[in-house]
Amino acid sequence: MSVINSQRKSCKDVFNAFLVALAYYAGVFEFPIIQPTYFIPNKLIAFSKAISCTNYNQWVHFYEDDYLFERIWRNPGRYLEILRKYNGVILPDFSLYRDMPFVMQLWNIYRSRAIGFWLQQNGIRVIVNIRYADQRTYRCCCDGISKHCVIAVGTHGIIKNKEDRRYFCEGLDVVVKKLQPTAIIIYGKVPDSIFAKYRQAGIQIIQFESEFASFHKEVC
Repeated sequence: MSVINSQRKSCKDVFNAFLVALAYYAGVFEFPIIQPTYFIPNKLIAFSKAISCTNYNQWVHFYEDDYLFERIWRNPGRYLEILRKYNGVILPDFSLYRDMPFVMQLWNIYRSRAIGFWLQQNGIRVIVNIRYADQRTYRCCCDGISKHCVIAVGTHGIIKNKEDRRYFCEGLDVVVKKLQPTAIIIYGKVPDSIFAKYRQAGIQIIQFESEFASFHKEVC
């Protein structure tokens, strides 16, 4: 664990170092440490819709296309007061693809955690979103996250085919073994073939349907 940061006068902060000015770091890749959360969301709203919504009795999530929330990385301060109005935030779900260079996967994990640390520093409740791609990210994606707390994962679009499901299941097994969460918030489908064993182990599984699934239910 270490503190990494310094004030550099006359330098433009092009990589948002201010987000982690007071952070401690964990793991070989030095992800910012996020304080544990034990809250369970009552309702979720996507970041792109939360910006203009006036019903603040819900949690903001980022389970949508990256281009819809990349702006929070480019200009975090612009959205701070908006996010403060909500019950809390599930941290950004920057994409990790298995064919992405590993350094890009690490960067996207880091960006989510940096935003999360900064939001906590500003008094906002956060739940860590755990995102991984393949074996390279299974263990490091847990760095800086406390055991025995609430975490979140998304399944929408990533458990459709056999190979994607295999990687998701393998990674989730590693995450659960390492973090031993009390509850897992799921955005998307929650098939028993994946999650029944975690329920049987005493982990609370809380599902929120994706907007895609909800829309198709309404249409049908």
